[in-house]
Formats: sequence, structure tokens, C-alpha cells
Amino acid sequence: MKKIFVMLALALTLTACGGGAGNSDRYEAAQTAAMAEAGAFSEELEEVDADTAFDLYRLAGAGLSREDLKECAVLRSAGATCEEGAVLVFASADQAEAAQGALEDYVQSQIDANTDYRPAEIPKLESALVDRRGETLLLVVASDLDAAKGAVGLN
Repeated sequence: MKKIFVMLALALTLTACGGGAGNSDRYEAAQTAAMAEAGAFSEELEEVDADTAFDLYRLAGAGLSREDLKECAVLRSAGATCEEGAVLVFASADQAEAAQGALEDYVQSQIDANTDYRPAEIPKLESALVDRRGETLLLVVASDLDAAKGAVGLN
């Protein structure tokens, strides 16, 4: 069932982006599935809902309310790794800018929490990608960052 979802999301991504994700001025929520399909992650990741993502990334601490997060697609490890891919869509570019700092702080907190617990994951976290396009944010912690970048048109 998850493979069907991934394939459908990939098809929607290609349709929404005109076949080339690199020429968009925003990220699309379906691009998380495209990263998974491209083999960016070393394991199958689980979906996280918007309420959980809002809390996980501590967006309230950035002065945002849950209503500011209009849409998101978050895939995250169930615990074996620190890998995750997320696209967060906000109501405005200013809100996305505020959230960018929260995501950068989140990545640093993951590094701090996993240095002794999962030291093999630290290089992935240190090379994590947090990128903003307009009112959207992309977060990627992946075993194959180049594959993830290619899936969202950053290569």
C-alpha cells in the first residue's frame, strides 16, 4: 500500500512541477515521496501528521501558530536512524523564514542528542539540508543527500 502511495505522490509531483522540480519557486509536499522513491533514505520512513510535525520542529517557539502551517509532508525514521524528509508550507514567506530557524535548531538538537547515542548518524545530521523557497521549507537528513537533492531539483 505504501508503494502505491509513493508512486502516486511521485506522479503528482511530476505533474505539479511540469516534470522538472528544479524550476519551481516553492517546494511541493509530494516531493518527500519523490525523495524516498529516489533512494535517498536507507530505510522505509513513516509519515508524520501536521500536528506532530508542528510540535516536533518546535514551531511555536518560532512564534508560529499551528494554523500558520498550511500543509506538510513529513517522512521520518521510526528510530533506527535520524533520517527524515519534510516539506512544510506556510501562509507567508515571513512565516517560513521564522520556521527555518526552528528547523536549524531542531537539526542541532538532533546532533546534540545523538552524538553518544547514535554516532554513525552524526555525519548525516551535519550535512542536513534546510532550504527555503518562498513560503515553503525543505528539510532533508538522508543517507544519499545527492539523491534527495536530485528528486527535488537541486542538482
